[in-house]
Amino acid sequence: MAKQAKGRGGSGSGRGTGTGRGRAAGGKGAGYAGYGKGAGHGRAAGGAGNARGGADGEKRGSSRQPKRDHDLIEGRRAVAEALDAGIPLKKAIVLDQQQGERDAELDRLVRRLEADDVAIEYAKRRTLDSLSSHGAHQGIVVRAQKYRYAAVEEVIAAAGEGDALVVLLDHVTDEGNLGAIIRSAEVVGASGVIVAKARAAGVGPATYKTSAGAVLHLPVAQASNLASAIELLKEAGFWVCGCTEHAEQSVWDAPLEGRICLVMGSEGDGISRLVRERCDFECKLPQRGRIESLNVAQATTVLCYEWLRRTTEREAAAGVVEAGEAMPAVEAGE
Repeated sequence: MAKQAKGRGGSGSGRGTGTGRGRAAGGKGAGYAGYGKGAGHGRAAGGAGNARGGADGEKRGSSRQPKRDHDLIEGRRAVAEALDAGIPLKKAIVLDQQQGERDAELDRLVRRLEADDVAIEYAKRRTLDSLSSHGAHQGIVVRAQKYRYAAVEEVIAAAGEGDALVVLLDHVTDEGNLGAIIRSAEVVGASGVIVAKARAAGVGPATYKTSAGAVLHLPVAQASNLASAIELLKEAGFWVCGCTEHAEQSVWDAPLEGRICLVMGSEGDGISRLVRERCDFECKLPQRGRIESLNVAQATTVLCYEWLRRTTEREAAAGVVEAGEAMPAVEAGE
């Protein structure tokens, strides 16, 4: 798709949106194999928390996480999603239940793991608590094959040729926020999420938990240079919208439909100068309350749904026009 010439503006940025429909809102383009298994995109739902640990080599309170040859997935739904997606699971650490206090749901999940030849280790609650990112393990933590990030080009390929949404995060540092953002992006039918490779949250145990499995169905790409990633998206016909409190126009006035890369800034510093300079237009969320703003995950959810609303309405209108054009002309009186 040829991208029309435009200028970057804080308010009233004009742009043409006359592109082919290419893909329906909520649809998916090319399949993504996040673990080397050609699983197509599916739907899932999400959750969050900062990574901390204990028995698996992590130290609580440490800002630096030791490198592991595996990922941790905690929580029953996230583990079930991993099984459904066919992710290679190495070992499950399961709560050692007392006789007479059996949990039928947990037992069913253990039987599924055993059927897949996953080793089971029973442990005390304190051991599971030490492995958990935020104490919501629900009696199970699984060691899985390390997550494989997508390339930016894979995210672009998943977008196809028509309307599409990509969320680019400028050094968001909290795994819980990342997981919640991935969940919202997957639910509205985004093509992928792009994160910074350094000094930013990556896919970890809290991401699995707060994304409620969505991370297994949506490509997440790491970029060494976010500015270069934005240029690739522009070459693929994306318009880049920066969400910042410094914007002049609100989201209601911004051209947030069609082929959009939504840029969200970090929890503390917002969007960096170099990334902001590459945005085609900016917008902010209007507010009437007294607190400063929504957090980055909440704000991203609002913006994702505004894109979905605009794109869905546009596609519906295009469908009416197409249907009308296909109808034969009828003379008055026939």
